[in-house]
Amino acid sequence: MRKSHPLRRVVLATAATVSGIVLLLSLKPSSDPGSTQAAGAGAQAQEAAQGGAGATVTGTMTGDAVQTQYGNVQVRITVVDNKITKSEAVQAPKGGTSDQKTADAVPKLNAAVVATQSPNIDTVSGATYTSEAYKKSLQSAIDKANASAGSSQGSGSAQAAGAFTGDAVQTQYGNVQVRITVAGGKITKSEAVQAPKGGTSDQKTADSVPKLNAAAVAAGTADIDSVSGATYTSDGYKKSLQSALDKAKAASGSAAGSSGSGEASSGADAGAAQAKTVTGQVQQTQYGPVQVRITVANGKITKAEAVQAPSGGTSSQKTELSVPKLNAEAVAAGSADIDSVSGATYTSDGYKKSLQSALDQAGG
Repeated sequence: MRKSHPLRRVVLATAATVSGIVLLLSLKPSSDPGSTQAAGAGAQAQEAAQGGAGATVTGTMTGDAVQTQYGNVQVRITVVDNKITKSEAVQAPKGGTSDQKTADAVPKLNAAVVATQSPNIDTVSGATYTSEAYKKSLQSAIDKANASAGSSQGSGSAQAAGAFTGDAVQTQYGNVQVRITVAGGKITKSEAVQAPKGGTSDQKTADSVPKLNAAAVAAGTADIDSVSGATYTSDGYKKSLQSALDKAKAASGSAAGSSGSGEASSGADAGAAQAKTVTGQVQQTQYGPVQVRITVANGKITKAEAVQAPSGGTSSQKTELSVPKLNAEAVAAGSADIDSVSGATYTSDGYKKSLQSALDQAGG
């Protein structure tokens, strides 16, 4: 029988050392290599809370997409006053028997998260791969919530500015992914960097996307009307737009935290800015997924690596040839504006797209 961990018990257990951040910081960090950054952010948030200014986390956080042999799994949580009020799978395996397993497993997993307030939930029998991936993506969403808690310790005066790319959202007609430009706390531009294409999708995309772009700028939120005749595209657009807004909000909190101190930094302090590691979105190619992770310090890329790349057959050789070159180019250029490697066009294009999404998350 699973032990329950009510919020009240968590509060009592941590009140001696943590003021404000009660639930999320008590969650176990992910064992994935990319969780080092999130664990560090959680530690910083706890340290700030001990100083007396507890941070309350409220918002929507989308976890990383986790691949399984049956398809991607990606989880989004809604947090209100440090409590998970909703958990949902924005991506899950589909097609064939996967449809039935997803329909059975995901509601159970969603309910378990809200009930336990933890990624330590039971695997659903008959849906092991989906369950394990769900828990990994859930943990990464919690990691982001922890990071958000840490960044919100500073003053709230800073506003996000820059480009933020939302998560790619799958529809039955193709992926939808939105990028927004924010200035002065407002959306000044919204565009679909991915949208359904081919056949009748071309016409529907051409008709709906400009309307959705304009609506996003006008509303300044993801609460916009669907375009008639393009329901799937509209829903995917709004989900991706919301994740882009979530990233902008997190960046705003981070900027506020960095500017919250009224003291001037010494040269030594300025040089001691902490490096952070950010993982880009998975990009699907016809030879396999590509995903890039970067380390950023003092506004510069200090390391780039492909955590996923095509493998098997000739793909292994092309990956071994191209990825080191792409990594070096990313560090040298400090951007995703790098040359494709001859003979590895698909891998190069996927690498650059994933690299850009990592830079967007890093605020670069």
